[in-house]
Amino acid sequence: MSRLIKEHSPNGAPQPRQYLTFTLAGEQFAVGTLSVKEIIEYGRLTGVPMMPPSIRGVINLRGAVVPVIDLGVRFGGRQMEIGRRTCIVILEVDQVAERQVIGILVDAVNEVLEIDPAAIEPPPAFGAHVRADFIHGMGKVGDRFIILLDIGHVLSVNELATLEKVSGASGYEADN
Repeated sequence: MSRLIKEHSPNGAPQPRQYLTFTLAGEQFAVGTLSVKEIIEYGRLTGVPMMPPSIRGVINLRGAVVPVIDLGVRFGGRQMEIGRRTCIVILEVDQVAERQVIGILVDAVNEVLEIDPAAIEPPPAFGAHVRADFIHGMGKVGDRFIILLDIGHVLSVNELATLEKVSGASGYEADN
């Protein structure tokens, strides 16, 4: 069964979906714009003791504690180097009973693209630097492919529980 979700027009034809594209370690990735809340400049993160290495820290986003994930580490690589274009993409991720707000650290945000569902291929069985279950599909844009992330699967159930504990920590204030 395909995990690709297709939106349909009133006449039943699949409609193009919009994706926010970004660069991470020289590769192009994208997430559906419906899960993107905002994009903010990289600012100071507050480290939280005893968190998994992929949780880089938390930020204070208008009074809310938001965990920030280093996708480089989550994908099995090394910690991201912070550059002048580094930013944090704030996402809403579906959790079992509610939506969790998280930030992902990216090298640079590129653009918003419309990708027709017919131009989305299933995840490759091999060859990607990212686990296949993290990939929603491969979007063909011109002569290149963009890795479309399934952000709900990028975070394991254990990490989602850890994120909930971090963002629900009472009395913990993040510096920004």
